[in-house]
Amino acid sequence: TAIAWFKVEDTLRPDAKQLVGYLKQSGYQCHILSGDSSGHAQAIGLQLGIDSVISNANPQDKLTYIRTLQQNQGRVLMMGDGLNDAPVLAGADVSIAVAEASDLAKIAADGILLSQSLKPLYQSMVLVNKTYRIIRQNLTWAILYNLIALPLAAAGFIPPWASALGMSGSSLLVVVNALRLNRNQEIA
Repeated sequence: TAIAWFKVEDTLRPDAKQLVGYLKQSGYQCHILSGDSSGHAQAIGLQLGIDSVISNANPQDKLTYIRTLQQNQGRVLMMGDGLNDAPVLAGADVSIAVAEASDLAKIAADGILLSQSLKPLYQSMVLVNKTYRIIRQNLTWAILYNLIALPLAAAGFIPPWASALGMSGSSLLVVVNALRLNRNQEIA
């Protein structure tokens, strides 16, 4: 008869659901690649709403999986912490090692989360998406302005002083729009 039973497992980070929810809402696909064969990865996948869970994967399996994703679906961001994650971290387009990762994983990664929290990664993703949105707005405005104002100015329908004022105003609008990135609003 057993004297005692011990259950050892990783716990889910409190902010993991928020990060995965945001990524899925933003149109990103989330996958779990794990060397664990106990079924724990599937349980985590269920908690996070991630359908694509690969267990019992060795480093080569993980790298092959990432390469397939890159060929079929584009860029891959990989997070990992173990020795067996180092080749995949090095092979991903962007890779992040978590704070308690092995030294080899940290060396292979492009970035390292310095705390236990995933909030900095979440905030970075929100900021990146906001930056791309503002860049698209600024390019759209600049192209539209130039498509309308330049031909009118070249044809003489707009006096030179009004063209200069319009170009300055357009540039000012683009700068003010870009300054919205500096707003100190707390990202939930």
